[in-house]
Amino acid sequence: MHRILLPLSFCFSIFITSQNLKSPSEFLGYELGSQFTRHHRVMDYYEHVANSEPSRVKLITYGATNEGRPLILAIVSSEGNLRNLESIREEHLKSLNGEGNSKKAIVWLSYNVHGNESVGTESSMKTIYNFLTQKSNYLEHTVVIMDPCLNPDGLDRYINWYNQYKNTPFQVDPNSKEHHEGWITGRSNHYMFDLNRDWAWLTQLESQMRLKQYNKWMPHIHVDFHEQGVNDPYYFAPAAEPYHEVITDFQRSFQETIGRNHAKYFDANGWFYFTKERFDLFYPSYGDTYPTYNGSIGMTYEQGGSGRAGLGIITDNGDTLTLKDRIAHHFTTGVSTVEVVANNVDQLNAEFKKFFQRKNFKYKSYVLHGNEDHLRALEKLLSQHQIEYGRAQKSTVKGLTYATGRTGSKNVDGNSLVVSTDQPKGTMVKVLFEPNAKLSDSLTYDITAWSLPYAYGLDGMATSQLIPSTNVENSVASPEVPANAYAYVTDWNSMDDARFLAYLLKKGVRVRASYAPFSLKGKSYKRGTLIITKTDNEALESFSTILKKGATIHHKTLDVAQTGFVDSGKDFGSGYVQMIEKPKVAVLTGGPTSSYRFGEIWHFFEQQLQYPLTVLDTEYVDRIDLEAYDILVLPGGRYGRFMNDSRLNELKEWVRSGGKLIAMGGAIKGIDGEDGFGITEKERIKDTTDMDPMAHEDRQREAMKNAITGAIFKTRVDNTHPLAYGYGTDYFTLKLGSDAYDYLSSGNAVYLENNTGPISGFAGSQAKRKIGKSLVFGAQNFGRGQVVYMVDNPLFRGFWENGKLFFANALFMVN
Repeated sequence: MHRILLPLSFCFSIFITSQNLKSPSEFLGYELGSQFTRHHRVMDYYEHVANSEPSRVKLITYGATNEGRPLILAIVSSEGNLRNLESIREEHLKSLNGEGNSKKAIVWLSYNVHGNESVGTESSMKTIYNFLTQKSNYLEHTVVIMDPCLNPDGLDRYINWYNQYKNTPFQVDPNSKEHHEGWITGRSNHYMFDLNRDWAWLTQLESQMRLKQYNKWMPHIHVDFHEQGVNDPYYFAPAAEPYHEVITDFQRSFQETIGRNHAKYFDANGWFYFTKERFDLFYPSYGDTYPTYNGSIGMTYEQGGSGRAGLGIITDNGDTLTLKDRIAHHFTTGVSTVEVVANNVDQLNAEFKKFFQRKNFKYKSYVLHGNEDHLRALEKLLSQHQIEYGRAQKSTVKGLTYATGRTGSKNVDGNSLVVSTDQPKGTMVKVLFEPNAKLSDSLTYDITAWSLPYAYGLDGMATSQLIPSTNVENSVASPEVPANAYAYVTDWNSMDDARFLAYLLKKGVRVRASYAPFSLKGKSYKRGTLIITKTDNEALESFSTILKKGATIHHKTLDVAQTGFVDSGKDFGSGYVQMIEKPKVAVLTGGPTSSYRFGEIWHFFEQQLQYPLTVLDTEYVDRIDLEAYDILVLPGGRYGRFMNDSRLNELKEWVRSGGKLIAMGGAIKGIDGEDGFGITEKERIKDTTDMDPMAHEDRQREAMKNAITGAIFKTRVDNTHPLAYGYGTDYFTLKLGSDAYDYLSSGNAVYLENNTGPISGFAGSQAKRKIGKSLVFGAQNFGRGQVVYMVDNPLFRGFWENGKLFFANALFMVN
């Protein structure tokens, strides 16, 4: 009798639940898929679910976006699991150290990292309702963590735009306005960053806050729900090559296990899909690769649709794709994923624990030394990832040197940073630090090089030795600012220095820079050194307070000078010691600019440099008097039709009159040539080798000869040029394409010589030849003004830390 009563009581509890818990359609007051749901209403529904099911659903607000929208997680499981949630989490995390005996599996479902791929958030509501009403048996041995919207700002931007322009009823004709977003789309976040490229670099607020929660759980499975072109069928795992070599056999095979389960449901419904194409597992900053390198089965699911699809659209084959269709597909794979997990809990736990066993990687430790500000910036990133690090003990280390690519030795001490693979996050360490990631296929979805020692401008050594280290104690010392000083002197070689300068300029402090090296009291100072004299600031009442506060915030040491008479070099009153003006900076946006490239500049000024920026839109820039601005930044983009003769001539006249133009990436093409500012693009080199007729299927691979897919190159630096102050004689640049320009007649601050093979990453044979002897960063005088060229992008995705000072130099040092 007892065996009969138990399921009856369970059925009765489900009946009571169904009376309280409303479906998304019931709660929202419209059929799910008949219109888009704004973010605040999605939050309302999740609160309703949590209030209706407090014993099986827990909501966590883990932060807010730049525009103030909440970021939440919904944790869904059985009543018993939720009651013991913390002990389940703690037991699971013991697996990272080879301990524990977890009996539950953790699944993390992430929706809408791209705001205009809005079906994700819609389907999440249907999915959580289904888990609680129809598939609650899946929850007995699983904990499902759902992030219904990773990018609320982008989601609402898209929905608001769509509702403004859609027809009533919606128009399925793909030519209608509702299927064509403008220059700014809902894909990106507030700063127009792609959050699905930011998992590893953590430049964005949403990524930083999400990772704090992710590290608390370290799930067995992570699914990133996306959309792609309207004419594409559904994509699910297994992924395409290249796979990174650290991905285990089990991680590969379990993707197929899940994919075959999806296929069973898609086949039954007659839905089309594809696998093993396009979406690879290599670049570490995706929502599938980052979890994979942290032990998870990380997967991307792609539904046809995106911002073009609206509520319905006719595809190229004449079918009508509706939002309801798209919801059904994401709903199906979401539920199918948890079904597979629920049936494989023991295997997932065993393999997860095995993943974190210490591995016999070629390099056991990575030892880095160099600029202390750069080391501190890297340590901050490592701490966010919960990657362990320390400072070296005094010894000699042998290994591969990053600067030369050859074996060498180095004396190290407490100023050297050590990051070892002998730790739970050891696989992630290898992926982020290895000098040159092994690439199994050149046809990739993103960049092919990212090694952090190059990105942070540090002298690195990869060694097969396990190097002992001690914990780092970071303390902020308060600098002394004696009132009787003649001047205060500090170095210029990092973004901390640039932030310090920006802080002082905003506060009204007058700052000088030395354009020649000098020595004082036995200490040598390089070009770019900041000199802050008491006389220059005698009218500023709070001068000492501002200076001390700024130095403390930005980790600056101030050397006290009691005289302007230097031991060698140029005295403080020399013409080589020039006042740094407080520039008024504008940036062009809209139309011809890339929204990503604009967003990187916008974010750099507001969140990194913390310096004011005026944004000028192309819709009205012709009515703006540029004489009101000292600097105009042209982000990368396509300027062909926009940069007509009239605009180009006006721009040239503004520069002649003393303006400074910073042209980045594709913007250079809009101002090059004899009719522009004179810079000339290098011609594409034709392949003159004899070739047999090419098979049609080989065309894409043949085109790769002319491609550079995010590779690192070693460049030469003229650090006597103000654009390169603070740098050594070499710089490792991340090159994103094969665009190349001839050397300038003068002002070549950073350039490639003839040897143009990449240090890391892929570059096609013809592309390597084309970029030989080409400009990377340079500046030229034009009348009374200057033009700064940035062929490569030092602000790309905000993570190439060592390139950012070039941009700061363009703002403050080039004159």
